[in-house]
Amino acid sequence: MAATETLTAERILEATEEVLRRYGPAKATVVDVARVLGVSHGSVYRHFRTKAALREAVTERWLERTIVALRPYVEAEGPADRRLADWLTALFSLKRKKAGGDPELMATFQVLIGENSAVVDRHEQHLIEQIAGILRDGHREGLFTVPEPDVPTTARAVFHATDRFHNPAHAADWSAPDAVQAFTAVVSLVQRALRA
Repeated sequence: MAATETLTAERILEATEEVLRRYGPAKATVVDVARVLGVSHGSVYRHFRTKAALREAVTERWLERTIVALRPYVEAEGPADRRLADWLTALFSLKRKKAGGDPELMATFQVLIGENSAVVDRHEQHLIEQIAGILRDGHREGLFTVPEPDVPTTARAVFHATDRFHNPAHAADWSAPDAVQAFTAVVSLVQRALRA
């Protein structure tokens, strides 16, 4: 890191991701992160008090990318049923891309996710709230029959009904020849249930 560059939490998280990709979660250390940045490990600890806090922050940053990528489907114009299908499709696509595009990093984050269940719980809640926003729109549009008081529970049910297509525990199944067909069938089933 050049002497004129300011050490920020974001730069530390970028370097941490690089170190995790290079060494894996078992061998990556704060000293490795500091070395990549050209600073002392004490400088890293001024931003993140512990190694666990750093690992939690990098996990949260990684998961946040999914939330940001899906937000346009929540805020888009158009019928809610189409937006929900697009949101679910985008989530599946993002997860497949992460699993297939960088399997080492995906495996690393699987370890980190296992260490940070509170981060994962918050992430899932954000995703469920995005689904709930689309369901509310669908109710107002007369497309979905879910009454307002049932929206949070129904949104969680939609999230869990599609678990096979976004939970990394099922990543090995995502490249199966029938994966897209199975996904389409589940989304169609969910859509029919929401209209019933």
